[in-house]
Amino acid sequence: MPASHYVVSDVMTHTAIAIGRDAPYKEIVALMDQWRVSAVPVLEGEGRVVGVVSEADLLPKEEFRLDEPRPDEFAEAAKAGALRAGELMSSPAITVHPDATLAEAARIMATRKVKRLPVVNGIGMLEGVVSRSDLLKVFLRTDGEIEAEIRRSVLGESVAPAGLEVSVVEGVATLHGALAERSLVPLLARAVRAVEGVVDVRMDLGAHEDAA
Repeated sequence: MPASHYVVSDVMTHTAIAIGRDAPYKEIVALMDQWRVSAVPVLEGEGRVVGVVSEADLLPKEEFRLDEPRPDEFAEAAKAGALRAGELMSSPAITVHPDATLAEAARIMATRKVKRLPVVNGIGMLEGVVSRSDLLKVFLRTDGEIEAEIRRSVLGESVAPAGLEVSVVEGVATLHGALAERSLVPLLARAVRAVEGVVDVRMDLGAHEDAA
């Protein structure tokens, strides 16, 4: 049973704010404030992403303004004296491809503890940026849109038992009907949950009268 085919390019911001290696510290802070972003990609050449400057890269200048770093903070504190993006940036950049699934992008953000990912093509050229809020856009789909997709992509499949129906309220999808093969319950639940915008899945499934 196929899942929704939403990928990063469907939700990303195509016009990305980026800087070059020589961008000065105060200019970077001003850009982040102006565009309300927490990180900016650093580009070289015709647009290849070589790093990212985030709020975390900028904070050491304030954090170590008066206090000497502990031995375990020397690497972080080295950025306190940095003046330009090339010195401040985290490199190599943590990126994602435009055809990656939203789940893959979310997993990268969670495991690498970042809020935004530059979206790059096969040769590392910047195509956009995807943020946590972008990944949440699928939950703006209406209940009607979600219902229609479940009927088409899950209940419309030949492996789905006939007579099943679905209702969606506030993103919660409920399957109704009679089901003789209880072994299909986990499969159906997984397929419905894979539809983008589904918040939760509930089963209201009885058994056929002639079921053993």
